[in-house]
Amino acid sequence: MDEISFLRQTESQLKGVRTRLYSRQGYYLGVFGGTVRGQPKDTPDTEGHIFNLIPVGLRIVCIQHQDTAQYIAMNADGRVYATETYTSECKWKESVFENYYVVYTSTLYKQLESGRPWNLGFSRDGDPVKGSRAKKHKPYCHFIPRPIEVHLFKEPSLNDLVVPSRSASSGVTRSRSSQ
Repeated sequence: MDEISFLRQTESQLKGVRTRLYSRQGYYLGVFGGTVRGQPKDTPDTEGHIFNLIPVGLRIVCIQHQDTAQYIAMNADGRVYATETYTSECKWKESVFENYYVVYTSTLYKQLESGRPWNLGFSRDGDPVKGSRAKKHKPYCHFIPRPIEVHLFKEPSLNDLVVPSRSASSGVTRSRSSQ
């Protein structure tokens, strides 16, 4: 193998972490049938809550479910959902606090008036909290990544990035490569 083909083969590889995300509320982040929910920590089924944390920028990650390859995303209404296509709604800023808890903040959405960012979080029942209500200092937004192993992942394609429309009623999305 010559050096050029080796560089092409390794340039799109990112070192990510296969992990489980444990919420301070006592739940693991999970995707079940396309729905994002918290799974209690004492539940024996661990397959629903193993994720790949793939770095896509400086302190920016995308959270991908290991089995379904769906990404965790937040829409313009602040609702957390799982999607098979990588969009700009799938990017999360990863902030680590001094107590080693991590807060995942949407890179796309925030409060219009105050500019406060929207965060990923779970209620006491394991339901996702609406992003506009999730504040970074509240325990329901705090996660502890429990790493399983380090992996090399293919970088999500930026050419196929789907840019959501800011208008909630239009439902139209544009591909970044066609702009």
